Amino acid sequence: MEKLQKNIDYKFNNIDLLKQALTHRSVGKQNNERLEFLGDSVLGSTISLELYQRFPLIDEGQLSRLRSDLVRGQMLAKLAKAIQLSEQLILGQGELKSGGFRRESIQADAFEAVLGAIFLDSDYSTVNRVILKLYKELLDEANPETSL
Repeated sequence: MEKLQKNIDYKFNNIDLLKQALTHRSVGKQNNERLEFLGDSVLGSTISLELYQRFPLIDEGQLSRLRSDLVRGQMLAKLAKAIQLSEQLILGQGELKSGGFRRESIQADAFEAVLGAIFLDSDYSTVNRVILKLYKELLDEANPETSL
């Protein structure tokens, strides 16, 4: 988990939060679904504010499309791969046997759960910094005229 913390440039105070964020529901009750819920909200809020500030002249519809492109599952899985998240996933036996660590949906969900865990472990300002750093290239390439 040290490598993952280095890749996201955040060191957890409570490592149990990170473990939970990496634990798929196939393991049991203590899984990442609630953290995923929280991370999804924090991510949406951070990206919405960043787009609002970067593009003061575009309308709500364009902002929504850009945000949707940036937070869709495929994009989250791409970011999860960039930080080598799949190597750290904790999966139940069935998911392990079926290669669940390669599934984009599992990686995307865990990515959001990690963001939720960072939020609980720190504060909004810190998770905002982590998100903006992870999304830097994608945000720099964002163009309201053409979706990502």
